[in-house]
Amino acid sequence: MPRGPARSEGSGFIVSADGLILTNAHVVDGADTVVVKLTDRREFTASVLGSDEQTDVAVLRIDARNLPTVKLGDPASLRVGEWVLAIGSPFGFENTVTAGIVSAKGRSLPDDTYVPFIQTDVAVNPGNSGGPLFNLAGEVVGINSQIFSRTGGYQGVSFAIPIDVAMDVQKQLVAGGRMVRGWLGVGIQPLSRELAQGFGMDQPRGALVAQITPDSPAAQAGLRPGDVILEFDGEPVGDAGDLPPLVGRARPGSSVGLGLLRDGRELTLTARVGELPVPDGRRAHSNDQDTEDTGGGLGVAVADLTDEQRDNFGLKSGGVVVTRVVPGPAASAGIQRGDLLLRLGKQEISSGKQLRQLVAAAPTGKPLPLLVQRGANTLYLAVTPQARNG
Repeated sequence: MPRGPARSEGSGFIVSADGLILTNAHVVDGADTVVVKLTDRREFTASVLGSDEQTDVAVLRIDARNLPTVKLGDPASLRVGEWVLAIGSPFGFENTVTAGIVSAKGRSLPDDTYVPFIQTDVAVNPGNSGGPLFNLAGEVVGINSQIFSRTGGYQGVSFAIPIDVAMDVQKQLVAGGRMVRGWLGVGIQPLSRELAQGFGMDQPRGALVAQITPDSPAAQAGLRPGDVILEFDGEPVGDAGDLPPLVGRARPGSSVGLGLLRDGRELTLTARVGELPVPDGRRAHSNDQDTEDTGGGLGVAVADLTDEQRDNFGLKSGGVVVTRVVPGPAASAGIQRGDLLLRLGKQEISSGKQLRQLVAAAPTGKPLPLLVQRGANTLYLAVTPQARNG
């Protein structure tokens, strides 16, 4: 049967008096028409100036003048334990205010590489996405973006994009229509206690280099697999999740110092930052990455297979390989790193991007059969996609 038009709701806020509005990229993703309703009940059809799926930020413009704007704050001045407020339209209830405290800053999430999230316990539900997070001075310090939930509803953990990250995205999208990010060309992983001991470290810290892209800035700088990156351009790298935001913010063409641990010795290399490639002319909102894509809300990171890898695995087409598993639906189902994901429900999995689309379209809370190849064997596992966006 043909389906009627679909509607979705989200929140946003005005950052310039001439009609610039910030919201989440997932709020406007796939929309043919975006209608903005102001608190004074006026409605405008908005144009989407650009969206960046990597940070989940979108910039809209409406044809209006002399609009009231929010005051922007400094996320760096936020302290853990500080009270914050969210304003949005959860479940369509306009101008709803919820309150909570800052639980953590600089939180790295499995499916989001370039955002050092602000974690709070502010209640965020469907319809809150894209709305502002205020400090008690009435300044916007973040954009409410995601929740972690086993039910699809708020369960006490929510995440906001720092406003300085969002404003940097806004400036680039307005100026050039796309995001430009720095790129090193390394595949990294966290250091476990056992790995840290193996590298002669007293405790786990830094980002372990597992892969170097040929002819990349990292390769030209002389990085090697097994190096541990401890510092990037003067900024400490405490964990693997700290590195991608630092690299992404670096200006392509600039020279940066890399503090490393190699064979038990600390040394410094100089790298010239490249621009993160965007394959096939796609704009930044395609969410393409160098080596990894994410399985939406499943809690896995996956990599597309090359033709040679498919031959080695005995596959004629399709398939992605699991490179990372975190607590979530996939882990609960028994998915392991190195598994090949071949089919979700009745659909063959052809790429990481397509897997995210399949998960996004799947009903939440309903188990789906996932065909997995593990070594020489194949098996079905049941996964239950869960909603993650607020």
